[in-house]
Amino acid sequence: MVNFQVNKKLLPMKAHYFLFNAGTAPVVPFMPTLVKQLGFSSVIVGTIYTVLPIVGMLVKPLFGIIADRFQRQKLLFLIFQILTAIPFFLIMFIPAIPQETTVTFHCHEGVSNFRYCPDNGTTIDKCLVEEITQNEGNSTMNCYLECDTEPWMWDTICKHWNVTKYCNQSNIPSDQLLHLTAVVPYNHVEAVEDCLFFLLREGQVEGRTVPLYCPANATDFRPTCRVHCDNERVMEAISNSHIPDSKVTGLYQFWLLFLFLIASWAGMAVVVSVGDAICFEMLGDKPHLYGNQRLWGSIGWGTVSLFAGFLVDTFSEGKLTKDYTVVFYMTVVLIGFDILCSSKLQHTQTRMSTNILKDVGQIFASFRVVVFFCWCVMIGLGTALIWNFLFWHLEDLAKAMEGCGHSTWIKTLQGIIMSIQTFGGELPFFFLSGWILRKIGHIHAMSLVLLGFGVRFLLYSYLVDPWWVIPIEFMNGITFGLFYATMASYASIVAPPGTEATMQGLVGAVFEGVGVSLGSLLAGHLFEHIGGSATFRSFGLAALVLFIVHVVVQALTDRFGAKETRVGYAAPKEALENVEDDQPIVRGSSQGYSG
Repeated sequence: MVNFQVNKKLLPMKAHYFLFNAGTAPVVPFMPTLVKQLGFSSVIVGTIYTVLPIVGMLVKPLFGIIADRFQRQKLLFLIFQILTAIPFFLIMFIPAIPQETTVTFHCHEGVSNFRYCPDNGTTIDKCLVEEITQNEGNSTMNCYLECDTEPWMWDTICKHWNVTKYCNQSNIPSDQLLHLTAVVPYNHVEAVEDCLFFLLREGQVEGRTVPLYCPANATDFRPTCRVHCDNERVMEAISNSHIPDSKVTGLYQFWLLFLFLIASWAGMAVVVSVGDAICFEMLGDKPHLYGNQRLWGSIGWGTVSLFAGFLVDTFSEGKLTKDYTVVFYMTVVLIGFDILCSSKLQHTQTRMSTNILKDVGQIFASFRVVVFFCWCVMIGLGTALIWNFLFWHLEDLAKAMEGCGHSTWIKTLQGIIMSIQTFGGELPFFFLSGWILRKIGHIHAMSLVLLGFGVRFLLYSYLVDPWWVIPIEFMNGITFGLFYATMASYASIVAPPGTEATMQGLVGAVFEGVGVSLGSLLAGHLFEHIGGSATFRSFGLAALVLFIVHVVVQALTDRFGAKETRVGYAAPKEALENVEDDQPIVRGSSQGYSG
């Protein structure tokens, strides 16, 4: 009979990994699409996610040093859990930015119209238009237009619309606006190419019903108008989805969002790095058991993210936009339980380096270590595209699909994606990472990761139906699990005694603070100017080029460079003795700071 023994001292650590990952899973992966829903462009999202990893890069080593120097790991651990939960919860109360709705009124001999053609690279939500026209049938709506005019237009209004008030142009102010009320049948609303047309024959001006007729020689009667229709769904369809980027910094919504995200990201960064340091110290001379603790974090992330996506879709039924309220409450409750469990940790910090900066700085004397960190940055560039813009890309694909049922359950699909990334990708590497690194070494592991990124991105670029993304997500085990295993094993092996928290912070800072930060900025601009598919294709081709370059550079280094026996960034035949065959080495999560 098998005798199972549970180390009760480690139970609070397991609970922390489960609850903290479960608590951040409902909001972290959905945040870019929530920011998009608030009305910000991909450039603004990319800019925000450029700054956030830099914040993590600064606070991780800073508070790692503080924790090591003053031996206050547990206190900082608890404080920054609170700092993570509260700002995330407050984001729920930030209102969407005000939307500007302008149309062009075209007056013709036959049927006149006003049309909405979106700018800023956005497109008409044809699914919403289809829903409006089908549900409303033959009924009508009122649309109120306030139009800019030119002096000659008043002559047409006088003669052909029979509005005598405007016949004496000398009495009309130069800035006089035309106020028009149009009665529009819903079956006269048509989406043609990239514009939405509202066909109308008559309207009301100065309280009178008039024919909206213009002679053939008045083809320039096309004033720009502000419009408001008495149907919320129509207004959703014709409102500019993004405010111009130049005006963003003047909005309080932007600054609230920015500050809350900075606070939460700083909290997550410190919790991740200090939490891992606490875990390794509690494990003592059994660091290979780290994977057994961190395993619960992936279980929490994958399970809760699936339910979070389903709940968002369920609570959003019948609403114009996705309702994220439930996930914010999930976050604050789960992290609250995490704080309670973490307070029960039986942890006493015993080791302290006498010169932390000097000890950590010595590791950069190795050329291979420097190259290793450079390639961590490159992987960060690609990781940023997945973390921040994969869901954005899938939502765009869902809207472009023929037939509009695909976007109804898009959050459920996104939850499934995160579960597959975790259970189909990350978890296997908790058990295989030590064996893989011992067999192929860090150099070949990194080459394999770059190849995986190239293939994964190219597959994304050819997607049409967003549901076909599911089999692609199994590659997360290579592109994230294997990479993070390599990076994490490096940190745990080369960290000098007493610098554990500092080293954890430094490694995460290089990957996320430099790589993910730059990747977010680049991806945001590319998404705005060339679209999602072209962006993924560009990143995919770049990853394949980097894969070839990496193989060539390392081959030249092995042939002409000096051999280095330092553990870490080692060739397959070099030292990796500190990594046992059954040692699972993974720290991260496929969606950013998740413990």
